[in-house]
Amino acid sequence: MFLSKYETQIYALLRVAVGFLFLWHGSQKLFDFPSAGMNMPVFLVSTAGPIEFFGGLLIMIGLWTRWAAFITSGQMAVAYWMAHGTGALLPIVNHGELAVLYCFLFLFISARGSGVFSIDNFQEQRKKNRLVRKPE
Repeated sequence: MFLSKYETQIYALLRVAVGFLFLWHGSQKLFDFPSAGMNMPVFLVSTAGPIEFFGGLLIMIGLWTRWAAFITSGQMAVAYWMAHGTGALLPIVNHGELAVLYCFLFLFISARGSGVFSIDNFQEQRKKNRLVRKPE
């Protein structure tokens, strides 16, 4: 495939884009920006808001990516079953497609890690370089 040689870069772009989009869900809950047009329940603001905002930010910049993605994946699974899954089983019927997609994207990111263009990768490379250097 013509894009296979760019797999690592495209994965990094996916991670950045998903984290960026997700953090705005938390921003709506925590800061009402952009405005959601409704009052959010307190339990959503105090629990989901920080997970979405900081989890999305950490995933986007690639810091502690595996843990952040694992936690946000779990949060999206809970969100699906609390807000959507009780109404109907199929996501197309209960409007839970976005929660399901985020859940499995974050699960994949948790399994794969941060990849290139991330703070995790930068720190790992620095650590390897320190171990390879010979003392003078």
